[in-house]
Amino acid sequence: MCAYNIIFISNNLIMTIFNICVFISSFSFFAYCISYFTSPHMKSEFKRFNLEKLGLLTIILEFVGAAGLLVGLLYNPILLVASGGLSLLMFLGTIVRIRLKDSLWISLPALFYMLLNGYIFLEAFKRM
Repeated sequence: MCAYNIIFISNNLIMTIFNICVFISSFSFFAYCISYFTSPHMKSEFKRFNLEKLGLLTIILEFVGAAGLLVGLLYNPILLVASGGLSLLMFLGTIVRIRLKDSLWISLPALFYMLLNGYIFLEAFKRM
C-alpha cells in the first residue's frame, strides 16, 4: 500500500511539473507575441537578424504553438505538434543567434525554450 502511494504521488508530481512547463512555455510565447506588436525593440531584432519579412510569420507560428500547447493538454497529438514546432522554431532561433555571434547570455532564452519544448514533446510522446 505504501509503495503504491509513493508511485501515485510521484506520478502526480511529474504531471504537475509537466503541466507547469506547458503553462510557462505557452504564456511566455503569448507574451512574446504581444510584445512584438507593442515594443519597437522586437521588430528591430528581426531587422538585425535580416529576417524582417519573416517576423510576422514567426509571431503567427508562435501564437499558434502557444495555443496548441494549451489545447494539447486535452488532445495529446496537438501537444506533440505544438511543442515539436516550437522546439524547432527555437532551434532555428538559436542557430540565427549563433550565426550573428550573439553572446550565450543573449542566446539563452531561445536555447531554454528549445529545451523546454523538447522536454514537453518527449513527455507527450511517452503518453501516446
